Amino acid sequence: MPTDSWVNETLYAEWGQRFLVKRELARVQSDFQDIMLFESYSHGRVMLLDGVVQITEKDEFVYQEMLTHVPLLAHGDAKRVLIIGAGDGGVLKRVLQHRNVERAVMVEIDGEVIRLCKEHMPDIAGDAWNDPRAEVIVGDGIDYVRKAEAGSFDVVIVDSTDPIGVGEVLFTDEFYANAARLLSDRGLIVNQCGVPAMQAEELAETSLRRGKVFADIWAYVAAVPTYVGGFMTLGWAAKDATLRQVDTATIRARAEAAGILGQTQYWTPEIHTGAFNLPPYISKHLPQG
Repeated sequence: MPTDSWVNETLYAEWGQRFLVKRELARVQSDFQDIMLFESYSHGRVMLLDGVVQITEKDEFVYQEMLTHVPLLAHGDAKRVLIIGAGDGGVLKRVLQHRNVERAVMVEIDGEVIRLCKEHMPDIAGDAWNDPRAEVIVGDGIDYVRKAEAGSFDVVIVDSTDPIGVGEVLFTDEFYANAARLLSDRGLIVNQCGVPAMQAEELAETSLRRGKVFADIWAYVAAVPTYVGGFMTLGWAAKDATLRQVDTATIRARAEAAGILGQTQYWTPEIHTGAFNLPPYISKHLPQG
């Protein structure tokens, strides 16, 4: 039904953004969180989890492309990819755009997120749900990484809410230790670490935790308009430090071979290599030395 109400994001107590709601699509209290989907006038369809913007149709491509294409192309030969969270299916779609990917396992704890996104935001995932290379599990990602066979994945992508509530357990020492174990020799893991202008402690704390089990700790940036506050950081933890030093020409060649060159709206080979060059206000929160 049409409405003239506004929705206020509740991520920060003293600062936020709001959307004029064209039409509310769904409001569900799942076993894990409050889920709201609505149609906005400015950003297409929007999903909030516990009052925090997760995805909008207008700018989802920025986050999804950078969370996916950067680790896969930095690795260069990622055939087996594990996705934790990402219930909207956007990361799964981007992973499967890579021709050389043979298997993509996605573990999302909240089946309601998947159901509602399939129903109300089908374009985000497209046909990814039906790809024979995809295995979608509604279950606990923590449990999955605990039981996964050593060396069974090349890349892990964690697309979770902030480390509060249901997302908190994805930022523990045990989780990263298990991630390191299930990754192959040149494996790496990426995850969102918040907007450092407002959430610098998130980047600092997760970097220290990852540094206990991974040789190379860093972050790279993406500017997602609805993740307000400037650059968002994507945390990077790799077993091999050379993976984030691959030159632009090599990244371009890999993207061409993977079939994604020219298929993106934000990611480019130049943005890929440039995203690791951090402003000092961000890099100072990473482990020094």
